[in-house]
Amino acid sequence: MDSIIEAIEDWFRGLLVSGIMSNVTNTFSSLNHQVGEIATEVGRTPANFSPTIFNMIKDLSENVIMPIAGILLTFIACYELIQLVIGHNNLANFETWIFWKWIFKTFLAVTLITNTMNITMAVFDVAQHVVNNAGGIIAGSTAIDDSALAAMESTLETMEIGPLLSIYLQSFVVQFLIYILSALIFVIVYARMIEIYLMVSLAPIPFATFGNREQSMIGQNYLRSLFALGFQGFLIMVCVGIYAVLIQTVAFTTDIIGSLWGVMGYTILLAFTLFKTGAIAKSILHAH
Repeated sequence: MDSIIEAIEDWFRGLLVSGIMSNVTNTFSSLNHQVGEIATEVGRTPANFSPTIFNMIKDLSENVIMPIAGILLTFIACYELIQLVIGHNNLANFETWIFWKWIFKTFLAVTLITNTMNITMAVFDVAQHVVNNAGGIIAGSTAIDDSALAAMESTLETMEIGPLLSIYLQSFVVQFLIYILSALIFVIVYARMIEIYLMVSLAPIPFATFGNREQSMIGQNYLRSLFALGFQGFLIMVCVGIYAVLIQTVAFTTDIIGSLWGVMGYTILLAFTLFKTGAIAKSILHAH
């Protein structure tokens, strides 16, 4: 009778160990996949991320927003000419160079607005170069090596059914929460790209303000915001690199429960810092 009970306990213990190892493996596979997706997605330009969406945004910008920007540019050019005339005592001190100055500034403004899409894409080409170079240096992985998994399994096999059942339930909860956090990280990364598309779609309007010193602050702030969105990808890569290093320091051979919740805490920290990257990039570049 004792041998039957012992056999049942061994079978149940093996079932729990197998379930715990499956939960842990699936958890880290999901994390490793999500981190890899982050490194891939933030290194893409708007044109490479989704060519279909980019073409739609480009058509909207050039066919819908560009005429409005043209009207705004005309108004600003007229306002600039009036300011130049008033600035010289209503032409009492007539100097022809002010008209050449106005023609030159208007020419530059028209050139900028007609090359809006090229300029905005150049910003993200620079950001992509920085992010790709950072990806080569920040080569982090959240995967656990086979030796750590084997050591963890050996530790589990020596434990009683009660602690194993507790670890199994907690590993299941951690796995479920990690899936939720992975979805949240996915939303953060893709929301950044959608914000980029929204910014690009209205690009001609702020570019039309460069013809006047007072109104050009709108265009300057817009460019700073574009660079902030671009270099947000670099900050995201830094967060991922720090996260990968922290995950590698987690040991699963002694306190398995503490290690699982430690991974959970690091993942929450990653999601929180990813939320902050946009605000940090804008504060550094003084964009608002």
